Amino acid sequence: MNPKDLTVIQHIEELRKRLFIVAVFFVLAMIGSFFVAKPLVKYIQDTGKSYNLELHAFDVTTPLAIYFQVIFLLAFILSSPVLMYQLWAFISPGLREVERKATLSYIPYSFILFIAGLSFSYFLLFPYVMKFMMNLSGELEITQIIGVHEYFSFLFKLTIPFGFLFQLPIVVLFFSRIGILSPNLLIRIRKYSYFALFVCAALIAPPELGSHLMVSVPLFMLYEISIMISRVGYKKYLKSEEIRLKEEQEAEQKRQVEEALEQQRRQIEELK
Repeated sequence: MNPKDLTVIQHIEELRKRLFIVAVFFVLAMIGSFFVAKPLVKYIQDTGKSYNLELHAFDVTTPLAIYFQVIFLLAFILSSPVLMYQLWAFISPGLREVERKATLSYIPYSFILFIAGLSFSYFLLFPYVMKFMMNLSGELEITQIIGVHEYFSFLFKLTIPFGFLFQLPIVVLFFSRIGILSPNLLIRIRKYSYFALFVCAALIAPPELGSHLMVSVPLFMLYEISIMISRVGYKKYLKSEEIRLKEEQEAEQKRQVEEALEQQRRQIEELK
């Protein structure tokens, strides 16, 4: 059966199967993450010591909660390529062959950009924010007693959103490739997009100008890169549309010729 002819129930069943595959890989990734989470937690704690931080647990279950949060995050990262592939496989029947091949190649780049976003926020933004906060505490003569749960929560809140925000070029390229977005549209809505990114930066970064700029400027740069990438994707879309229209015209001409030949054959048979 052609996937395009599936009923709503069959689409739901198809989605259920693909979600089941994702869940299986996620569980396997969680099992593997059990062996990586402990050294990773220790590494992050050692990084905190470089800021003269002494992390405390104010609850008996806090270490276990941190441990499972890290396991869950690692499992999500490791299984994200499978999630993206299953999502692509679910929507690919609605795409043309050229678009299916093109969008399938986006999955590795999407994973790389997610890791790049995490790395940028952890190795560049997070140290700056921590040093600023510690210096401010010293100037105000405030002794900070930081809980390990609060430390990891602040770290996740600052780093994980960047992994998703760094997907912007891939998302723009995908929608440009299928003709939903165009570079001209992105240019027209640039000021509104900048405002939305500025708000996102305000939600992620601490209420301090330097941190806000460190978040906002990379997001603005990502948007400009997305516009350049959109030009490439939209040109390919226009080219594929031109080929599609040409093929449809040729198919229509062929159909008309066949109909004319068939009509001529019937007329000859009638004369006999």
